[in-house]
Amino acid sequence: MLLSNYSGLNFECGTDEAGRGCLAGPVTAAAVILPDSFEIDYLNDSKQLSEKVREKLKPLLIKEAISFSVTHIYNVEIDEINILNASMKAMQESILKLNLTPNYVIVDGNRSLNAKLGLKSTTGKNFSVDEIELLKSIPNKSIIKGDSKYLSIAAASVLAKTFRDEYMNKIHEEFPMYNWKKNKGYPTKEHRDAIKKYGITKYHRKSFRLLPEQLLIDF
Repeated sequence: MLLSNYSGLNFECGTDEAGRGCLAGPVTAAAVILPDSFEIDYLNDSKQLSEKVREKLKPLLIKEAISFSVTHIYNVEIDEINILNASMKAMQESILKLNLTPNYVIVDGNRSLNAKLGLKSTTGKNFSVDEIELLKSIPNKSIIKGDSKYLSIAAASVLAKTFRDEYMNKIHEEFPMYNWKKNKGYPTKEHRDAIKKYGITKYHRKSFRLLPEQLLIDF
């Protein structure tokens, strides 16, 4: 059973992202505040769960959460600010979109919530001074493998993964030859073979090494 709280404070928020290693599509983050009474013994890091279990958990988490939000940072912005910054920005945006301000935030990984805070971009959201100050005011802790230790981070990982998968299934219909419905944009052999055969789409991350012979891709 995962732990329900790190800080000992009420309204603790967990946040996590999905899709950082993909060649196409957004990186997606979720922020979740769960009630103290929340218990599901099979909730875990989304990577440890089957698609069927994740989809079963999604509506339950949405229903039971005190507050949750999800943010996509799309490939054009990823190319502009890099994937690590985009991943952090997605989590920061998700926290700002919650319908209450958390008393504490636990972040999956080894970067603090305020890493690269307020980074500007031309294609996505730019934080206001008030939003930056709000994020700075929230105590937070980064926890390595937090999605397999704390319920709220695990919940965020499931929501980030399922909402991103839903997006990839949608754009699969536009470009079925890449089979994003199956590979979700990750660098599988099938995906890379399709890039080699058909080239890239408007959803691919141009800053990523899409093929070993990257220089042969016509952007």
